[in-house]
This record gives sequence, structure tokens and C-alpha cells, in this order.
Amino acid sequence: VALITGARRGIGKAIALGLARAGFDVAINDVGPSAELDAAVAEAMATGVRAAAIAGDIAETSGHSAILDEAERALGPLTTLINNAGVSVASRGDLLEVSEASYDRCQSVNTRGLFFLTQAFARRLLARERVLNLHHSIVTITSANAIGVSINRGEYCVSKAAASMVSKLFAARLSNDGIGVYEIQPGFIETDMTAPSKARYDKLIADGLTVIKRFGKPDEVARIAVTLATGGLPYTSGQAIAADAGLLTVRY
Repeated sequence: VALITGARRGIGKAIALGLARAGFDVAINDVGPSAELDAAVAEAMATGVRAAAIAGDIAETSGHSAILDEAERALGPLTTLINNAGVSVASRGDLLEVSEASYDRCQSVNTRGLFFLTQAFARRLLARERVLNLHHSIVTITSANAIGVSINRGEYCVSKAAASMVSKLFAARLSNDGIGVYEIQPGFIETDMTAPSKARYDKLIADGLTVIKRFGKPDEVARIAVTLATGGLPYTSGQAIAADAGLLTVRY
């Protein structure tokens, strides 16, 4: 059973559907009820598994237990957490003009909410007897901006770099308890979040910004998440896998 946060559309929805096709029952979370969330649940159920809509804002740490409780009431004990929920900057601009409000917004979801939801999930796993033949995992979706600098959205970069560290910390804490902890760093993926800047980056990509000269698809990130969640890399933990078309590949 997997809980996928921020999954009514985009990468999160693709991961939820990928896990459903792999046989997972899926708890699909988003910040609140919506027709999109209900549609994602219906698509998952159409694969033959159970699915549930779980409304809840990851930024509100006081609600984390309720999110986990609701998911487990609907589908049973969770084995997998996909930390996908995230926000970008309110508006791009000069690093010297970043507001505290915009900075705090990125931190509240991308780092703080992520940390404490992961903590709450991990405590549950460690407190109960786990089924030995099931893989237990935490997969965090960060960004190529966990490493690469974009000075017109610095607060986002800071939050994703911190999220990357969160993944490493929990890997060090949990891996010997049989819980795989992984990170995926997407680059330019066709989603609503990247739509406003797609035309600009299409040109940069065509000019050689990435090794593979195209935007990625949400399903291409989902394939990695499914591999990790199903235990496809059993001797790996704490690693970040880039889904970035070679964006961060050093070239001369």
C-alpha cells in the first residue's frame, strides 16, 4: 500500500498510476478535495486495485497523523511513502528581491512538511511488525535544482537541496531496519508547474542545455519510482537518481 503526496496530477499522478499498475493499492493525496483528485483515484481503480482520495496539506504538520490514519483505514497498513508534494516560487525574480513569505512557503512544503511526514511514517513502520516479503520504502521527489542553481528562484533551490539532505538522513537512519530510502531528481518534465517556462527551455534544450534534447514525461519519472518502490534496487539506499536528460552531466 502506497501513499503518494501531491498526486492529483503531474508526476505524482503518474507515480500513483504506475504503482497501481504494479499491483499497489494507492492512497492519493492532495491539498484538498477536487475533481482532479477524484479522477486520479478512478483511473487507479480502473487498473483493478483499491484506491482512496486523501485530502490534507503537507505543510500542516499537525494533520500528518490524520493523513496517515485515513490512508490506513481505507487501504490497510502502508508500506510505501512517495514524497511528491511540492510548490514552486510565487514568481521568479532577482535573488536579491526574494521575500520571506515566498521563502517560507517553499520551506513549509518542500522541506519542513516533507521531513515531519517522513518522520511520522517511519515511526509507524518501526513500531509494528512488518510483512517480511514486502518491500518497505520512502521515495522523495526533489529536483535537479537540489544541485543546479537557478538564481531566479533561489528559495525553491534551497528547499530542494534541503529535501535532498532529508532523504539522505532518513536513509542513514532507516536502511538497516529494512526500509529503502531513495531520491529522484527530475529535470525538465512536462507538467503544469513547468508550463510557464516551457517555451524558453525548449529553445535552451535545442541549443544543448541537456544531453537528451527534449522535455521528459511524468511517466518517465514514475518508472523510476516504481522500480524503487518494488525493491528493484535492493542493495541501494540513500542515492539520488537523476531523471534530467543529462542536464547535470559535466561537459567540456
